[in-house]
Amino acid sequence: MVQIQNSAFPVTDFTAFRYKMLNWANRFNIFCLLDNQQYAFTDPAFECILAVGCKRNIALPAGNAFNELQQLYNQRQGWLFGHLGYDLKNETEQLTSSNPDGVGFSDLHFFEPEYVVKLGKTTVEIMGTADAPAIFTAINNCSESFSAKSTSPVAISTRFTKEEYIAAVQQLQRHIVRGDCYEINFCQEFYAEKVKLDPLAIYKQLIELSPNPFAALYKVDGRFCLCASPERYLKKEGHLLFSQPMKGTARRHLLDDLQDEASKQYLKDSAKEKSENVMVVDLVRNDLSRICKQGSVKASELFGVYSFPQVHQMISTVSGELTGEELFTDIIRATFPMGSMTGAPKKRVMELIEQYERSRRGLFSGAIGYIDPHGDFDFNVVIRSMFYNQTTGYLSFQAGSAITFYSDAEQEYEECMLKAGAMLKVLA
Repeated sequence: MVQIQNSAFPVTDFTAFRYKMLNWANRFNIFCLLDNQQYAFTDPAFECILAVGCKRNIALPAGNAFNELQQLYNQRQGWLFGHLGYDLKNETEQLTSSNPDGVGFSDLHFFEPEYVVKLGKTTVEIMGTADAPAIFTAINNCSESFSAKSTSPVAISTRFTKEEYIAAVQQLQRHIVRGDCYEINFCQEFYAEKVKLDPLAIYKQLIELSPNPFAALYKVDGRFCLCASPERYLKKEGHLLFSQPMKGTARRHLLDDLQDEASKQYLKDSAKEKSENVMVVDLVRNDLSRICKQGSVKASELFGVYSFPQVHQMISTVSGELTGEELFTDIIRATFPMGSMTGAPKKRVMELIEQYERSRRGLFSGAIGYIDPHGDFDFNVVIRSMFYNQTTGYLSFQAGSAITFYSDAEQEYEECMLKAGAMLKVLA
């Protein structure tokens, strides 16, 4: 078998080339762009990576999805890109989902790409194909601009009125008082129907307004996820696992440095925000302990505060060491869905989420990412994201917050609106 070398080419304008890549990728039915947005909180494995085309793939409902995914990976250990939908909970915890889903992503989808393109600040690497020079030329010949963002007004509706949302939060707090749970992530959907828009143009506006280190643009047969996520779900690097749960939010004040610093300091000092964060950290530590070496799981950073364009966020880092014998899917099965988007105890909280939320989460609060030929992987948390079905014109995004005994229902509603702000602004 002939080993095809990777090919590198010079890039003079990173941003322009990234948008040319997207216009080139959009001619395929399936592609996945993962973009670090030039953040340097941690040392990224790449600045920007694009997987295009499909040699083989699986798209499955919850039930036997993890076993099928492991079989796909075992057949040939190359690159796999794809997503884990929130409703895989029905497989990991034997639950059910009956709320409506207007977008229609499968519970699990992974594909082996025809081409993998890594874009750095000054070079682009086209991997594992003899067609690399032709691909580079084809990308360079694409436009760096997109069409108008929409051809009809986007009128956003919600599943809850403000009053209904507040009443639901208060009901959930009664569950907390009864001891059913300690913390629950409660979300609401914003949606529009029969929308015509260019997903690439909307994604460009979204990441320019709200660039975040786990951004993604993902297309599967006419369904798009436009993701501006700041949160990592899980990363495997050799025998080490890292999870970075995010819980605790404060508004940015970009026109007033003193007020912005005061907001950041509030987050650092807030007993309420720290209590939300530490509950999730304990949950993640418990999840990692199910798969990692005994005694190896630790919180290597607790209550770190990081600034993003729209909000300050409290992020902790939990790590653990694997034996090296674990299957890829065993690791995911033990830790998914992520604690930051569920709550504690996880199974009971997911039952309450199904009871009180009014739409199926689908890909929202799931994960998008990759597993590489060496068995390492990295997945984000799909939040701050829009979902669009190009065939039906259904557009959706969701936002939520952590509900505890100490939560103020009206403030939780305002936090949802803050998190939805960038998406509402782009669509306006």
